[in-house]
Amino acid sequence: MVKATWLGHACWLLEGSATVLLDPFLDDNPKAPCKAADIEGVDVVAITHDHFDHIADAGPILQRTGATAVATYEVANALASTYNATAEGMNIGGSVQVGAVTLHMTQAFHTAEKGAATGFVVELDGLRIYHTGDTCVFGDMALIGRLLRPDLLLCPIGDRFTMGPRSAAHAVQLVAPRVAIPMHYNTWPPIEQDPESFRSLVSETAPDVEVVILEPGGSYTLVPRT
Repeated sequence: MVKATWLGHACWLLEGSATVLLDPFLDDNPKAPCKAADIEGVDVVAITHDHFDHIADAGPILQRTGATAVATYEVANALASTYNATAEGMNIGGSVQVGAVTLHMTQAFHTAEKGAATGFVVELDGLRIYHTGDTCVFGDMALIGRLLRPDLLLCPIGDRFTMGPRSAAHAVQLVAPRVAIPMHYNTWPPIEQDPESFRSLVSETAPDVEVVILEPGGSYTLVPRT
């Protein structure tokens, strides 16, 4: 089993035999249920890209917990030099293993200040969680679905800076996970969305996929396929 907890915006905590924190943005996040200082026992901090709302708290968390950072080569090097952190640099299409966790870096269509915008498929305890990062929908999501067979899809629905609900529903159709959970919405007024509209659209595009809607701080426990 892997417990996935939404910490608001695009920040997720995945807990199984290891613990993975994705896109840490907590202290300045008005919707975050906790602060960066509350994060303990993390093995990996994975960063999809270096915009402030995805990386702001990575450095202090890495310093305090001794976790390994995983990001593009450029971002990983910057974290290693600035925070004296252990870091695994990689690039799109590659995979790295850190203890019990395997991270597959995927393409994302978005901007970045260093390196490139990316997503991750996190493989932990026989389960695969696809965090798309900030992106639009793109056709090769179907290839990611076929190659890596994600069980859980975490996808943005906020629009303006990422996919909106309609595009995200088509992303669900392309990836074909068992479960989809929306993220990256309602943090600030420009990305306000009703997640129920996403659920309704997915019922049209991918009726076999379960949509779970969480409040920040809420969790979903993913279990192996039966």
